[in-house]
Amino acid sequence: MSKILLQLREIKKTFQSGKVIYEILKGINLEVEKGEFLAIMGPSGGGKSTLLNIIGLLDRPTSGSYLFENREVSTLSTNELAKLRNEKIGFVFQAFHLIPWATAQENVLLPLLYRGKIDQEDIYRAQGLLDRLGLKNHINLKPAELSGGQQQRVAIARALINNPSLLLADEPTGNLDSQSSREVMDILTELNKEGLTIIIVTHDSEVAKRANRIKILKDGLFIE
Repeated sequence: MSKILLQLREIKKTFQSGKVIYEILKGINLEVEKGEFLAIMGPSGGGKSTLLNIIGLLDRPTSGSYLFENREVSTLSTNELAKLRNEKIGFVFQAFHLIPWATAQENVLLPLLYRGKIDQEDIYRAQGLLDRLGLKNHINLKPAELSGGQQQRVAIARALINNPSLLLADEPTGNLDSQSSREVMDILTELNKEGLTIIIVTHDSEVAKRANRIKILKDGLFIE
């Protein structure tokens, strides 16, 4: 059985504005093993979020090969990509992206709505995740009633509800104070020790040090 979860080969991404073509990614090569914790750092505008969107199947590369669990995803339809993304990839963002009118539990269950019916077992799982993340007494609270650190923990629980193979975190501590940041990173570190593959984009060197590998992305290419 292959240890490689995903493999990128010569991934390029360009955008056109009028007659001007902007090359955001200039030939990315990357392998990530199952159970790895990878941090991607680099200056703003270097292509980090674009790369994460491609890895997360939210965007398609202009050219190149992307194998996820030994499956070439560039050939998949939009619906097939959405299904694979929902089943295999969890997302944690800087801005939390919680639904303001929904409770913590309802926000965690949201990805399951794309699958169809939510049953009692799903509800128990959502409650168990929130309990594990220290939110047992907050399941019926709405985002505005939670601190930033608590909202991010709800977002992490939501990312885990489908038992993903890969967790992608884009500046997950960017809107948090130092204490909440440490708590969130403790959670991610623990999840990784349990075998979850994590890729995190961050500007914070202290956050990046939690990973077992750091890659620097500058001007659309990884540098040594």
